[in-house]
Amino acid sequence: MLLLLFPTAAGPALLLTKRHASLLNHAGQVSLPGGAVENDETLEAGALREAQEEVGLDARGARILGRLSALHVPVSGFVLHPILAALDHRPDLHPTPGEVERILEAPVSLLADSRNYSVEVRTFRGSDYRVPFVVVEGEKVWGATAMVLAEFLALIGLPPDPWSPAAP
Repeated sequence: MLLLLFPTAAGPALLLTKRHASLLNHAGQVSLPGGAVENDETLEAGALREAQEEVGLDARGARILGRLSALHVPVSGFVLHPILAALDHRPDLHPTPGEVERILEAPVSLLADSRNYSVEVRTFRGSDYRVPFVVVEGEKVWGATAMVLAEFLALIGLPPDPWSPAAP
């Protein structure tokens, strides 16, 4: 999966997608572009290819900055391998019909501000869990995607505290 950092008028932002409602896994959820690595492809090459397939990313000029921690998603059994990359310009992106419902830009400043987080209760296999989330362009970002974003923010020294959002 690709964690793409790029400049916007609001400052640095990260690329997110809302998965199409018809997909079998994680339908309608906000995620990072990504999918399975093919044959002898590296994780980095796979992340860039998947972003090209899902949102039309022209990866020329993308600088691979490194890998974040692999993350197992118990609900689907997937193991995510986040690849951090950066562009010096805002990319021209278009969602692939049937795969991506919409493209979101998540300003790093929004993600780093604890006041933008809330916690809700979600039920999984009969148990209730308190789950933090942040809203980006009207969409809730939670679960594995939020965990990857939290690691990125910690690495750049801007970790929010989603468990105790500050009062505005």
